[in-house]
Amino acid sequence: MDFDFTEEQYALRDAARDFFAGESPASHVRAMWASETGRSPELWGKMADTGFVGLTVPEEHGGLGLGAVDLVLLLEEAGAAALPEPLLETTAIGVPLLVEAGTEAQQKDWLPRIAAGDAVVTVQLMDAPYVADAHIADLLLLHRGDALHAVPRDRFAATAQPSQDGARRLFTVEAETGDDTRMAGGAAEAAAAWDRGAAGTAALLNGLSQRMLDVTVAYTKDRQQFGRPVGSFQAVKHKLAETLLVVETSKAAAWYAALALAEGRADRSEAASIAKVAATEAEIVANRETLQVHGGIGFTWEHDLHLWLKRGKALESSYGTATQHRALLADRLFS
Repeated sequence: MDFDFTEEQYALRDAARDFFAGESPASHVRAMWASETGRSPELWGKMADTGFVGLTVPEEHGGLGLGAVDLVLLLEEAGAAALPEPLLETTAIGVPLLVEAGTEAQQKDWLPRIAAGDAVVTVQLMDAPYVADAHIADLLLLHRGDALHAVPRDRFAATAQPSQDGARRLFTVEAETGDDTRMAGGAAEAAAAWDRGAAGTAALLNGLSQRMLDVTVAYTKDRQQFGRPVGSFQAVKHKLAETLLVVETSKAAAWYAALALAEGRADRSEAASIAKVAATEAEIVANRETLQVHGGIGFTWEHDLHLWLKRGKALESSYGTATQHRALLADRLFS
């Protein structure tokens, strides 16, 4: 398959890269670790103004009306920046789920507010134990049995849970549901949303892995040992080359998953699982090898690398671990 992005999609990627470099550098991520909520309403508002938040919101509701292929590069850049904001749950999962499964009233009420940056969405799908950003979410899209519910802020309670990533807050939730919260869709739409979560998390992981690799390559050019840059040693070159190989392969898997989801292809669920497995394995390699090349300094609070190391570990289990997705693939292939 001859697959490439359009000039407009690459322009979106470049704009996102510049935006996150300016608005969400490592100093911002550190500040979110230390803040009460871990989130910045000011940054979220700026992201809405650029169109990032409303990228998947239909144009008639104030968004850009774009799809999964346009979104995948934006998510990669968000991963590369270790962006704390809930772009995955709101834009990649929540909005498409509202479009596919929401009632007309729910869509009219929430989609314009999301596009404007006035509402944050989070989700709990497929019996996931924890919910990201439930403390600041205005809307919880909840999967229970064969039903989906759109639960507003005053109808659910969130209890904080430990997280190894201080900028990714996790919660358990108790929600009050009823006929008035029930969405038009059900289990099939929830399963599709789970696939979008897996594919979107894969894109975030790929951006994280690429950033860890780029930072480490730069480090090996500056770090001197025995009068030479450590990057000149063959053992170090091999580590970085092997990391590059798995990261580039993983990107291709995530890109195809985005295409399969956007076009509703028959293998979209398999593609999403493959993308999540590949991205998780690439991140594990990148996490291990970049930390080893940096030495002990890479895991210290003073060094920025630990922000990416911990975000990667936190995302490994989001929307299914590699083991869970392998089991899903086995069921689909051999059932």
